[in-house]
Amino acid sequence: MYLAHRTEEGREQPLLDHLNGTAKLASAFAAAFGQEKLAEVLGMAHDIGKYSDAFQRYLRANGQGSRVDHATAGAKVLMRRGMLAAAFCAAGHHTGLPDGGARGDLPDSGTMWGRLKKEIADFRAWKQEVTLPDGVQEPKAHNEFEQSFFTRMLFSCLVDADFLNTEAFMTERPAVLRGNYDTMETLFQRLKSYIAPWLRPTQNALNAKRSEILRTCLEMGKKSQGLFTLTVPTGGGKTVSSLAFALQHAVENGLERVIYVIPYTSIVEQTADTFRKILGAENVLAHYANADFNQKTDEDPQAERQRLAAENWDIPIVVTTNVQFFESLFANKTSRCRKLHNIAKSVVIFDEAQMLPLPYLRPCVRAIGELVQRYHLTAVLCTATQPALEPYFAEIGVQAREICPDTEALYRFFRRTTLSYIGPCTQQMLAQKMEAQSQALAIVATRKQAAALFSMLPEEGRFHLSTLMAPVHRTRILETIRRRLKEGKPCRVAATSLVEAGVDVDFPLVFRAEAGLDSIIQAAGRCNREGKRAAADSMVYIYQPEDPPPILVKQQVELFRETRERFADLAAPEAIHAYFDAVHALGEQGGQLDSKQILRAFDRGRNGSQLPFAQVAQDFKLIKTETRSVLIPLEEEAANLAQALRSGAYSRGLFRRAGAYTVSIYPQHFQALVAAGDVEVVADGFGVLVNDSLYSEDTGLSLQADEGKAIFI
Repeated sequence: MYLAHRTEEGREQPLLDHLNGTAKLASAFAAAFGQEKLAEVLGMAHDIGKYSDAFQRYLRANGQGSRVDHATAGAKVLMRRGMLAAAFCAAGHHTGLPDGGARGDLPDSGTMWGRLKKEIADFRAWKQEVTLPDGVQEPKAHNEFEQSFFTRMLFSCLVDADFLNTEAFMTERPAVLRGNYDTMETLFQRLKSYIAPWLRPTQNALNAKRSEILRTCLEMGKKSQGLFTLTVPTGGGKTVSSLAFALQHAVENGLERVIYVIPYTSIVEQTADTFRKILGAENVLAHYANADFNQKTDEDPQAERQRLAAENWDIPIVVTTNVQFFESLFANKTSRCRKLHNIAKSVVIFDEAQMLPLPYLRPCVRAIGELVQRYHLTAVLCTATQPALEPYFAEIGVQAREICPDTEALYRFFRRTTLSYIGPCTQQMLAQKMEAQSQALAIVATRKQAAALFSMLPEEGRFHLSTLMAPVHRTRILETIRRRLKEGKPCRVAATSLVEAGVDVDFPLVFRAEAGLDSIIQAAGRCNREGKRAAADSMVYIYQPEDPPPILVKQQVELFRETRERFADLAAPEAIHAYFDAVHALGEQGGQLDSKQILRAFDRGRNGSQLPFAQVAQDFKLIKTETRSVLIPLEEEAANLAQALRSGAYSRGLFRRAGAYTVSIYPQHFQALVAAGDVEVVADGFGVLVNDSLYSEDTGLSLQADEGKAIFI
């Protein structure tokens, strides 16, 4: 008997059972985009290299001895059948999709063309047990990008099926831990029960308008699939209304899940909590870099279900980040690609769509277009102020429909603030202006400016918010801020732009350093958030700091200044539209909308390699700046985590739990603190603060080491 897997206890899985099981699952997954037969062939062929005597000896020796390449065999067989995408999938189902390379590549090059020349162990015994059906063909791709996208989607079906079949055998895991979620119909009924009071007649003008938006979203949800825009100003109930559209649309069109994509990690949990309240926690996954799926115990079934769902998004409602979503679409590794087939037949809401990463805008638009055109996906570009993205979709033949078309009227109705430019303003002047107010928020350009402004404010009711503070301390301070705002007590806050990322605070007055107009609009969302004051009495003052703008936002500041010269009302839809037009036009001139030439890499190859999957995956990184993490062990839980790390007890769950007490800094500052003896390195790129005097719960981590090094702006 030929074996696929063997446990330490000696249990054995027949190879044919594994191939049949994988093929069946892969076929079911590929049904979402009409490629059941192809995926079935791929599932049957992916491990036929295990029919070699060399691999069987290796397996029965419990992995002792030299590893045996079994993946290349399936690739060779599939390539001979003209199945290019399937061959790539088989070749990469353990190590990841390889670069295509060139026909002259040598067998040891690691590229697809090189591997096809590789001498491998005799595996002809596969024909004794396996029959691959004839007549199955891959769909013809119109271009290399379409080919690459299809390959990843097919790859996702294979690797998820392979993982699941192997997992079921190796762990004997109860099936109940995967799947068995509520249906879209059930979730929609729960939503309708939740919103029923909102749809009743009311004399309150604000609630009546929100109800109108909600009804419109429900009605538009009945439309056929495609690309939609939803332009609803802050205060219009955008989150619940977009969910209403998504669930109505999913039920109407037979879709399987809703994916909510958010630019800020900080509001993923906030949004997920809203959905859990409405739909049940068991149906909602929050998936982002530091998500902790082991918050209770490893034996907790719900925590384990969440962890498993994060592997492949087999859950009705997913709330995730731009980074997680788009990097997965351009990834080549099995762990990142497993989820891709579950994006097909979904409704995907892109919240704050104006925050699609500018250096990757064209590849992101192209990817969304592929999903809409060929993978039965409905996409919704959801913003308070719609950027001018429609032309980029029109270029690839995708037309958008607006869910709430009367955007001008909605803007006028929900206007809550007045934006005013006050010109140059020193830190001292800003501090004086804030001191004259009982409650005020200042959003400055750098962490250094935030700390300096904080030191100038009256001590009573002053607060500081920046990324130099551990998340647990930022959360506590925000709770105090909200309480003081509600009680009418003095509350003056010096913050960086992190407070714009969906942080729920409501100030009567906001100061904002010059920035991109989108950031200024976000800042305005922290003023009169609950709409209890007149717009004329809720001022957002934009000022020019004495320091020049940081290089990362210099261009946006210049475009803001140009927009300010043209429009008296900076928050008006036409001003925002003009700003984004200028941003995109400037990006086009400098090739900044595809800064890594991702699209060119597939159309023309990269470094002599066609279909450069591995190279593109390396280049497509939305967060490019490397950082190092410093654990702040001032509290008992953090101290225990620090001790566990010192003892070498590394795990993903442990690092996730440590995230609540961790500050991220740049490598040069990390090294300065280490050199001064202020930080102890406990893992690669991860340290523990040992000099407690460098951290304050009020202001966070001081980047000035004992020797006076590493002051960061």
